[in-house]
This record gives sequence, structure tokens and C-alpha cells, in this order.
Amino acid sequence: MFAVKTSSRFRAFLLVAGVVLLAMNLRPTITGVGPLIGLISRATGLNTGWAGSLTTLPLLAFGLISPVAPGLVRRLGLERSLLLGLVILTIGTLIRSLGSVAMLLIGMFLVGSGVAIGNVLIPSLVKRDFPHRLGLMTGMYSTVMGVFAAFASGISVPLAIDTPLGWKGSLAIWSLVSLIGIIVWLPQVRYRQRLPTYTRLSLWRSPLAWQVTLFMGLQSFLFYVNVAWLPTLLHTLGMPLAAAGWMVSFMQLISLPGSFLMPIWASRRPDQRALMVITGILFLVGYVGLLVAGITLAWLWIACIGFAGGASISLALTYFSLRTKNSRDATQLSGMAQSVGYFIAAIGPISIGMLYHATNAWTIPLILLLITSILMLAAGVPASRNLTVEVPEESA
Repeated sequence: MFAVKTSSRFRAFLLVAGVVLLAMNLRPTITGVGPLIGLISRATGLNTGWAGSLTTLPLLAFGLISPVAPGLVRRLGLERSLLLGLVILTIGTLIRSLGSVAMLLIGMFLVGSGVAIGNVLIPSLVKRDFPHRLGLMTGMYSTVMGVFAAFASGISVPLAIDTPLGWKGSLAIWSLVSLIGIIVWLPQVRYRQRLPTYTRLSLWRSPLAWQVTLFMGLQSFLFYVNVAWLPTLLHTLGMPLAAAGWMVSFMQLISLPGSFLMPIWASRRPDQRALMVITGILFLVGYVGLLVAGITLAWLWIACIGFAGGASISLALTYFSLRTKNSRDATQLSGMAQSVGYFIAAIGPISIGMLYHATNAWTIPLILLLITSILMLAAGVPASRNLTVEVPEESA
């Protein structure tokens, strides 16, 4: 059975079920919005600039709220903090469905805030309660995130158009999933454990922490650019729009084996540099293929990018545990890496869009993605060494 801090099998079952439900809630409320932007804009009169902010606001919330999560754990405990994240997520999901532009924007920020708490704290929970199953649990919850992210992207428009729900109901329906998550997670509140309140870790002075942080940010940059611009890129290069949309689904599908397997492989070896190099090479092959061959063998280039994308996010999540000694340190590293990382990620779709608009071609944007992949490798290879963060503690 899983190595948790209690002999109760039922407690272990509830904990695993809780982690799965948490993971199910970390992406659908965000990935389900993009396909609906056209419908939302027409219904609310939201202009193009503000419509784009519906997908940018959660990333900004990730960056702003992630550093706050470790403080929540010190005050409320890990279990209650995760419950709070689910509650905020549920409130945001319902508020954004009320119909007004103001409620949309407020709701999306709250959604991002709730997701940010879960993003930061689940690696800490895995580090604390599954120390001998880090790879398996990380692979499991990252794969669940990927499956539900893709599912939400695909089902949001049919729900809005083919059912009486409309776009409001299509957004609101995910509150049912978060409510189920709250119910399943409630028993964990009894096992509240807080981080020490008298010290804090000065990770901002740790080179290793910065390497993990930059790797997290740069791979997120690539992911959100792929989601935002890949259909347009393929269509511009000559692929029919419907086929380009299916290529995005294919990319998300092929990412799932990478999401599941990479943490398992990583946790079985003390040094992950070989895995990191393979991941980086797959990104490079994919982007070079699109740059040189265009849509010829597009399925191969997208498969490389998709597998590398799933592998890289799972590696980043695994490093929060592998590069730290305990749950407290994992929380601190996760908060730092995701705070800076998602600010970097938020720059991605905007910068690529501006470059494409300025040049009316995909050559320079693809070159930028190649450069980003190389920088990701430059940060990721040293982050993959068999080390843990070693910095002095200071008074809180």
C-alpha cells in the first residue's frame, strides 16, 4: 500500500481519491474558456483585448498567489489550505457565469487564485504523504490534469451550442466537479498539519532553486504558446482549420504518456539529466521540423512537441519533491517556481502574437521558440543533478 503516515487503508484511499479530485479541478476551468471566447465576446460585447485577458488573468493570478500559498500552510495547515483553494475555485467558477463582463473578469481571477493554491501545494502533499511513491503519484495527478484539460477544451463548445446550457452553463458546470472535490477532501481537514512558523527558507538566494524556477517558467512558456497559437500556425502554413484543431487535440493526447511516465522514470534515478536532454531534443526536433518542413510530416513534429510538453511539466512538478528534503521545503520551492514561472508563461502568447503580427510570418516566432527550448535546457540540465536546495534559514 502507499506509504502514508497512517496505517489506515481507508485514510489512504480517501487521500488518493482527494488528490485525484484536486487534479481534476486544476485545468478544466481554464482550458474550457478559450474555445468559448468567440461566443462570450458576441454575447457580452467584450472587445478583443479584454477577451484575450480571460485566459491571461488566471496566469497572472498564478504568479501573484503562488508566493502566498506557503504562508497559508503555516497558518491553516496543508489540508485546510487545499480546501480553501477548492472553495475559491468554486466561487470563481460560479461568479464568472453570472453574465456580466465585470463578473467574468473577477471570476477568472478567482479561478486562477484557487488553482494556484492547488498547483503549489499538491507537490508538497505528495512529498509529505507519498515519499516512496513520488514518481507514481506525480505522474498520476499530472496525467489527470492533462486528461481533463483536453476534455474541457473539447466539450465546452458542444455544451454551449448543442445543449440548453449556453456559454454560461458551459462555464458553470465545472463547479459540480469542484463541489465533488470539496466533499471528498473534507475528511482530510481532520489531519491538519502546519509548517513551522518560526523559520522560512531563503530560496531566492539558491542557484538550484532558480534553475528549477527558470525550467518551470520556460517549459510553461512553450506550453501556453502551443495551446494559443498552434492552430493558427498550422492553418497559416496550409493546413485546413479543422485539421489544425485536431492537431492540438493530438498534441494533448500524445502528452499524456510523457506526463505519466516521466516522473516514474525520474524518481527511479538520482540524476535526471539524460531525461532532460531527451525532452529538450524532442522540443527542438518539433520546432525545427515546423520551421523547415512546415506541415509536411506535421503529425511527427506535433508528436515530438506534445510528448516533450507532457514530460517537461511532469519533470518540473517532480523536481519540487526531488530537489528538496521535506514537505516544507517542497512548498517553498513550488511557490517560488510557480510564481516566477507563470509570469514568464504569461509573456509567451503575447510575445509570439506580437512577433507574428509584426512580421506576418512564423519564421521569427518559431526561432524564438527554438531559443526558448535551448534556454529551458540550459536551466533544466543543472536542475536535474542529484542535489537538494541548501540555503541558510532565517527568522520569519
